[in-house]
Amino acid sequence: MEPIALRLKKEFDLKDFQVTNTIQLIEEGNTIPFIARYRKEKTGELDDQRLRKFADRLTYLRNLEERKTEVSRLIAEQEKLTPELEEQIRKAETLQELEDIYRPYRPKRRTRATIAKEKGLEPLAELILEQNIRDNTFFERVKAFVDSEKGVESVEDAIAGAMDIIAEMISDNADFRKHIRRLTMQKGLLVSKAAKEEDSVYRLYYDFSEPLSKIANHRLLAINRGEKEAYLKTGISMEEETVFQYLNSQLLKTPPSVTGEYIEEAAKDAYKRLIAPSIENEIRGELTERAGEDAIKLFSANLHSLLLQPPIKGKVVLGLDPAYRTGCKIAVVDETGKVLATTVIYCTLEHHDKEKAKQVFKSLIEKYNVDLISIGNGTASKESEIFVADAISEMQKDVKYVVVNESGASVYSASELGAAEFPDYDVALRSAVSIARRLQDPLAELVKIDPKSIGVGQYQHDMNQKRLSQALDGVVEDCVNSVGVDLNTASPSLLSHIAGINASIAKNIVSYREENGKFEDRKQLLKVSKLGQKAYQQCAGFLRIPGGKNPLDNTSVHPESYDAAMALAEKEGFRLEEISSKKAEFMEKLKQENLNSLAEQLGIGVPTLRDIADSVARPGRDPRDELPKPTLRSDLLSIENLSVGMVLTGTVRNVIDFGAFVDIGVHQDGLVHVSQISNQYIKHPMEVLHVGDVVKVKIIDLDVAKKRISLSIKEA
Repeated sequence: MEPIALRLKKEFDLKDFQVTNTIQLIEEGNTIPFIARYRKEKTGELDDQRLRKFADRLTYLRNLEERKTEVSRLIAEQEKLTPELEEQIRKAETLQELEDIYRPYRPKRRTRATIAKEKGLEPLAELILEQNIRDNTFFERVKAFVDSEKGVESVEDAIAGAMDIIAEMISDNADFRKHIRRLTMQKGLLVSKAAKEEDSVYRLYYDFSEPLSKIANHRLLAINRGEKEAYLKTGISMEEETVFQYLNSQLLKTPPSVTGEYIEEAAKDAYKRLIAPSIENEIRGELTERAGEDAIKLFSANLHSLLLQPPIKGKVVLGLDPAYRTGCKIAVVDETGKVLATTVIYCTLEHHDKEKAKQVFKSLIEKYNVDLISIGNGTASKESEIFVADAISEMQKDVKYVVVNESGASVYSASELGAAEFPDYDVALRSAVSIARRLQDPLAELVKIDPKSIGVGQYQHDMNQKRLSQALDGVVEDCVNSVGVDLNTASPSLLSHIAGINASIAKNIVSYREENGKFEDRKQLLKVSKLGQKAYQQCAGFLRIPGGKNPLDNTSVHPESYDAAMALAEKEGFRLEEISSKKAEFMEKLKQENLNSLAEQLGIGVPTLRDIADSVARPGRDPRDELPKPTLRSDLLSIENLSVGMVLTGTVRNVIDFGAFVDIGVHQDGLVHVSQISNQYIKHPMEVLHVGDVVKVKIIDLDVAKKRISLSIKEA
């Protein structure tokens, strides 16, 4: 087993076959959703999240190996590559460690040390470092290096130049740097002070310090942003004496030499001038990267929960995009998301004719038999909600409303995609359509928006944007493929997130559908331009055809397993198309079987057998249907109606490092601090809460003037 595979085996606690097969599957160009779903026997049933981490780590380790080869070559070209150095390079476990080893051999710009070397002072530096002089001859020996033609005017000049060389040698020592970096992480403090005399959201950090080993990720990101916006001066504070003691213990020989004091001075200079600033940058970069990775994980988890919000199917929805001066934009969409009507009403300001607005609003509800109203949660949302609650209370029809997170709706409306989908509508009306549709099918609508614009993260603009995009695109891909899409109704946006399908193939699928009518079986995909055998293998199992020629085309059974699925049905005495109506009977018969023996007879593995059985028993299954639906409302609370001690039902809107924001139906989300989430100790809110969870909360503090609501789940 190659070294990288051995390392992955240890880090991920896997068996040999899991590591070897997973590396092979990734390197063959298979997508993560395909591997996770259809190669369970080969990976030992690794899920998509572990597979993504594995793939990321594999890429890092491959890059590390490439850099080791490059560093060895560059040092060898200088004829300085010794067997000891080769071994050091081979054992380097991180890119940082490797760069420390390469540091002394890296081409440098002219430094104080290189200038001193040009003056011929390197032998003097070596003489000082030898520490063999224990009499008064030192200054006599230094005089030999005084040369006004070379710019060395005095003994002091010569010693100063030699100390510059020693300082750089100390700074370039990989072991010293590694130890000092570790010492700084253990004992250093991150310190921030006010950079200007004015109040700001960063006032908490105007006189702040915290050990580097304990600083919370969200605090670090807040301090970084405060520094970037010039509200804070930030740095690392470290007890210098600890570092000096360490360097002296490594550099000074016993018995002491006359030259020892110069080495001590050079070590102090090396640390203050060269090592400390460099290590501060490295540590802050490392901490920021760690905080960014954690923030990306949190953003990814929130996005995953938001995308998998249960759809509300089979309802006519009126979408309302709130506004003050420009009026509330309205779009009515039918059960399939087709737009039936659009208009604008003015109902949120004192001088608006609200009775006239009500007439228009009610007539739309009556005419199109609207079941649900979806209100965006942006500007003027509260006034719009008051208007809607008032209007529907006057009607005989049972109509409910939901306030939805409208993050990204305006981004979609102004995008090329929005313009292509609704060329005849203005930007604001497109937004109302998006708000209506994201209630009917959140996933299908949200995939049209850049995940970074969806607004369920913290400090997303401060993160590595490439890494953030990769991670969030992975989340969208996993969510879309876990649900599957209807091949005959899916938009190009939705199709482009299916494993093996890119944006141009997605457009080609839709073009084929428009020219040839509905797909009747999955094999027709091979007639789509640019969709070859490899893409077909990756995507086929995630594309559904309800009512097609083959009932298996409406399941997540992969075409490569159709023979096994038909053989299973026959063996158990069922026709494929009747299994779903006789699900209990089918599953009961399966329980009597020896699954290992049955799987062997069918020529498949046990995990695939289980998946096939579950899929044929529940064709067209949408995993989101099993989750709790959004809270529907017909009346309204305002923050003024609240009081401490009230217990309410709310929906988790965003989970952050120190708690969660919960919508309790008063336009202003309340905060549940991490200490108020559970009676058990939890390190992070994500252990207990996810976006979309419906929770009972108790109001424990209320500030109406500042619109702050503090909530508790554990007291409710």
